[in-house]
Amino acid sequence: MTPSVKRRLIAMVYETFLLLAVEMLAVALYLLITRNNHAPVFQYGLKVWLFVVTGAYFVWGWTNSGHTLAMKTWRMQVVTNGHARLPLHTAVARYLLAWGWFLPALLACTLLGLKDKGQIGAAVAVGVVGWGLTAFLDRDRQFLHDRLAGTRIVALPKKKTAPAAAEAS
Repeated sequence: MTPSVKRRLIAMVYETFLLLAVEMLAVALYLLITRNNHAPVFQYGLKVWLFVVTGAYFVWGWTNSGHTLAMKTWRMQVVTNGHARLPLHTAVARYLLAWGWFLPALLACTLLGLKDKGQIGAAVAVGVVGWGLTAFLDRDRQFLHDRLAGTRIVALPKKKTAPAAAEAS
């Protein structure tokens, strides 16, 4: 069963907070290694480093257990269309395709020369809403990156817990 779009979006917000912590550690490590060098090459290097760290976080979760911590909390798992665990190449493809949430808006900002944070934020918001609406065009309510990668998000059942009284007897 596919989790609702609302549930997946809430999990994505939670994922953002978890990813922020991971990336703060990655930035601290990068600054330590580069001795906080502000030369342009190191600024670009930081962006590449964060892209790789973010990818490693998601790809490891999807190939290892089928979910990240946020997905586990919201009882969701990413699987192939055949409900198998994701192989490495599929997880990498899904990560790259998921940049569709942000990349078109960021490219538009670059092409239009937008520098104001408010304008960039508005452009990214429009892009995110647009990408999110792709789930409503899909018969299985999957987002576009899942459809293109050959993956799907499935809901996991609640774990059944035995009543405490039954365990005591």
